[in-house]
Amino acid sequence: MGITDEDIHPHLQARMLQRGVSKEEIEVVLNKGREAKDAKPGTYGKVFLFQYEREWEGQFYKEKEVTVYYKLRQGKLILLTVKARYGSFKGDKP
Repeated sequence: MGITDEDIHPHLQARMLQRGVSKEEIEVVLNKGREAKDAKPGTYGKVFLFQYEREWEGQFYKEKEVTVYYKLRQGKLILLTVKARYGSFKGDKP
C-alpha cells in the first residue's frame, strides 16, 4: 500500500515531524505491520518495530516503534495520525 503527499494532511504532517516519522516508515508500517490492538472501533491501526540504533532528541535508542491509525472509506485510505515510541522493545515483538 503506497501513500502520496496528498494523503498526508497538515495535522498528520505536524505529528510526523514532531514524532520523527517519515512517509517511507508509514508505508512500511501499513504494508508489514501487525494489527494495533488499541485502535478505536471503526478505526484501524498497524504497528511496526524498526531497528533504530541512533539518537533522537539527544538520547540513543536501539529501536523505534511506529503506529499508524487510519480509516477506510469507500475503499480509500484515510490516514488519521501516527505515534512513535523510542527504546528497546524486545518483549513487545509478536
